[in-house]
Amino acid sequence: MTTHNTGNNCDDKDCAAQNKRPGAEDQDLLDRQALQSRMSQIKHKILVLSGKGGVGKSTVAVNLAAALAMAGKRVGLLDVDVHGPSVPKLLHLQGTPISGTESSIYPVKMRCGASMLYVMSIDFLVRDRDAAVIWRGPMKYGAIKQFLKDVEWGDLDYLVIDSPPGTGDEPLAVAQLIEDADGAVVVTTPQEVAVQDVRRCVVFCKQVRLPVIGVIENMSGFTCPECGKSVKIFGADGGRTMAEQMNVPFLGAIPIEPEVVQSGESGTPIVQSQPHSETAKTFGRIVRVLIEPELRSAEAQRQPLRAGGSMKIAIPVTGGVLSSHFGHCERFVLFDVEADGKTIGQRQELTPPPHEPGTFPRWLHEQGATIIIAGGMGSRAQSLFSENNIRVVVGAAGGEPDVIVQEFLDGRLETGPNICDH
Repeated sequence: MTTHNTGNNCDDKDCAAQNKRPGAEDQDLLDRQALQSRMSQIKHKILVLSGKGGVGKSTVAVNLAAALAMAGKRVGLLDVDVHGPSVPKLLHLQGTPISGTESSIYPVKMRCGASMLYVMSIDFLVRDRDAAVIWRGPMKYGAIKQFLKDVEWGDLDYLVIDSPPGTGDEPLAVAQLIEDADGAVVVTTPQEVAVQDVRRCVVFCKQVRLPVIGVIENMSGFTCPECGKSVKIFGADGGRTMAEQMNVPFLGAIPIEPEVVQSGESGTPIVQSQPHSETAKTFGRIVRVLIEPELRSAEAQRQPLRAGGSMKIAIPVTGGVLSSHFGHCERFVLFDVEADGKTIGQRQELTPPPHEPGTFPRWLHEQGATIIIAGGMGSRAQSLFSENNIRVVVGAAGGEPDVIVQEFLDGRLETGPNICDH
């Protein structure tokens, strides 16, 4: 590292050049901007977590990503388990060389049905498979940030992130780095010793403001292929009961099938190799649960409002027109809507409090807002608005807020892609 001489011989031009060099704070800002730019190309980010090892979390992550790809989605799969990456093994990608440039890394591509799956793991960067990766927290945080910031994921519908068991550095880093993650899919097995740890995982998600998409109970039972009798080897309904008690969705129960082990050994996800198996059918149902809210949301935005009920519409504005991203707005214009559902009543223009994650949804809820119309908004922010009983309409083009609201009430508002410059 070069030091600058601050003695009497200092040249003014040298000092000016030194002052222009990016410091640590500048570099951190550039990194955040680069990461946000990369993540803005990915519509949905899903973490796969478990409170305990040995529950089949990586197998669930691999098959979830593969099922999404087979549903026609463009999918990336990121393995952030630094000490025990399993994804390359399950997909027979161990030792696959990766390429890149000075500032970019290209993920490994593999075919999954008619689609491609884009995969990245620390395993691709370690030459000796038997070598132990001995890293402390800051090094793991830096590596995960690089995977998110520097990997050329491109435009993805989904990024599935397989985290190691527990609530340590890796899931915490992902939750901090991806501000608009859709949430976590939490994997458990039925027995109480696993469910207890998963409870702590759900609490962790709530503490870091990461929505819980739902719980998957893996290894929920075995059906004898000869007599058809079902045996609950690890107990019954532990995951479902825990989900109900913790007030989070239950996504499904995946049975024990020998084909799951065989698919892991062969490197082909069971949803692809055995599409008619009970496991594959369960993953298909889970994927439909993940995809359908997006379809319902798009349909809801096209539907005109019904008369009756109290409505107040919030429009984020900058320079008097709709902001491309609600988090960057200068003010909010709020419109009361009459009982007929078509007539604009009182109009207010308010300055919001300083923007922090979760601030605007709570503040607008306090103002009585029931709908927000935005140009762009991340999925995590949409979830926070939903928690505050505020319906979200995204993809509106820029324009004057009064015109936007009237077009919306008339059912004439045209919405495009969720344009997010966050």
